[in-house]
Amino acid sequence: MSEDKPKRMAIIAANGTLDAAYPPVILASTATAMDMEVAIFFTFYGLDLIHKKRSKKLKVSPIANPAAPMPVPNIIGMIPGMTAMATWMMKRWMKGANVAKFVELREMCQENGVRFIGCQMTMDVMGVKESDLIDGCDLGGAATFLEFAKDADITLMM
Repeated sequence: MSEDKPKRMAIIAANGTLDAAYPPVILASTATAMDMEVAIFFTFYGLDLIHKKRSKKLKVSPIANPAAPMPVPNIIGMIPGMTAMATWMMKRWMKGANVAKFVELREMCQENGVRFIGCQMTMDVMGVKESDLIDGCDLGGAATFLEFAKDADITLMM
């Protein structure tokens, strides 16, 4: 690889919860600030991150997350309203740390040239239409992503 060719980061986003939404866009926005080329492949529940409606309503599950600052026993996590509480808490923590909202970070990524690839196969399986996705997304399958990722210096699965 020649020195004048930009470094590349390839990210697979496969989870659609609020806590899983931040890492791909934080890493992608940081990489573009470092003059890297970045593509994010959104597959399975990761499609929610680029879904027009669902991406505005991402939630945090309080169940089975032992790494949470205040671990909640699964039985308590199943009580109605606990998902809303966990989501509220995370949003509050992020705001308190002056972290931009997920949708703002996603828009920043797009403005900085991060390529968003929606997995066509997953869309077919889950009944997601191209019109359900935010503007500026490419559609493709594994081959589309691998064409970009084959020259990646960094490849991550989230």
